[in-house]
Amino acid sequence: MTIQNNIATFFTTFFCSAPLSIVKIQGDASSRQYFRIVGTQGSFIACYDPVFQASSPGSYTFLLIHELLLRHGISVPDIKTVDARKGLLLLEDCGDFLLQNFFASPEEKSLPDRYREIIDLLVRLQSIQGDDTEIPFSIGFDLDKLMFEFDFFIEHALCDYFASVFDKRSIGALRHEFEALAEILVKPQHFVLNHRDFHSRNILIHQNRPVIIDFQDARMGLPQYDAVSLIKDSYVKLDPALGEELKAYHYNALCSKKLCTMSFEEYLYYFDIMAFQRNIKAIGTFAYQTRVKKNSAFEHSIAPTLAYLSEYINARSELSAAGKLLKPLLDGY
Repeated sequence: MTIQNNIATFFTTFFCSAPLSIVKIQGDASSRQYFRIVGTQGSFIACYDPVFQASSPGSYTFLLIHELLLRHGISVPDIKTVDARKGLLLLEDCGDFLLQNFFASPEEKSLPDRYREIIDLLVRLQSIQGDDTEIPFSIGFDLDKLMFEFDFFIEHALCDYFASVFDKRSIGALRHEFEALAEILVKPQHFVLNHRDFHSRNILIHQNRPVIIDFQDARMGLPQYDAVSLIKDSYVKLDPALGEELKAYHYNALCSKKLCTMSFEEYLYYFDIMAFQRNIKAIGTFAYQTRVKKNSAFEHSIAPTLAYLSEYINARSELSAAGKLLKPLLDGY
């Protein structure tokens, strides 16, 4: 049976009536597939995830983290029902108006207030604590994870997408610089819970409130990680003055919750190093989607993400050597 047929059966079993329509909608850069289902009872979202199909409800991270966020008052779509055998979840339909959609719209003037509201939500998420032997508190941005992301960039961006302009003989030296940067970022004493993909395409505005999606990869890391995802977003570009204001707003909110012992200067330092790593990681993902998965939807985000890098390189001496090695990619941005 096709996924759509499984979804139709799944929906009919739960509602005792057949769906009126099932339409596939664009998902993220993952193996998950999403469908909007319309029935006589309203509109819903079905998610097919092969990872869920291969696991169980008790070990499936989406369900574990959904329950955690819901328990702490974080707005996430309701779960109506699940079928682990078929890897299906039936979710509340929170619409398709993303934070991204505020840009170049009549609502754009409200962006500063909206972003402050979302940072308040982020700090509430980053305040969540739990048992460090259980997911998501047992996993974090350690050296292995950060280097996996740097190596992914090397493999798919440098050795494939940018192979015509990047000298592969520089890879060893660049990887050495990446290792030094990863070591700077592994500071468990400062770690908080992070969504891990907290950008404008993973925040829906539903009934005038932000709703978070795509949270299943949450893990521990520097609080700057999610702030970077939001402020140095690959999909939209904030006004620079607003970006600086939001860094200070995030820092002060962290301090008010006693989640940060850094000075503001330290916060900004780690923000820039983390932003470099996060944007490098995103470029690797976009290159992989473009060249390996033959998915062109992310290619146009490579250039604006590259354009951020010079800002960090010029600001922090720790990035200068990596910046010189990456210069062939950065020329023109």
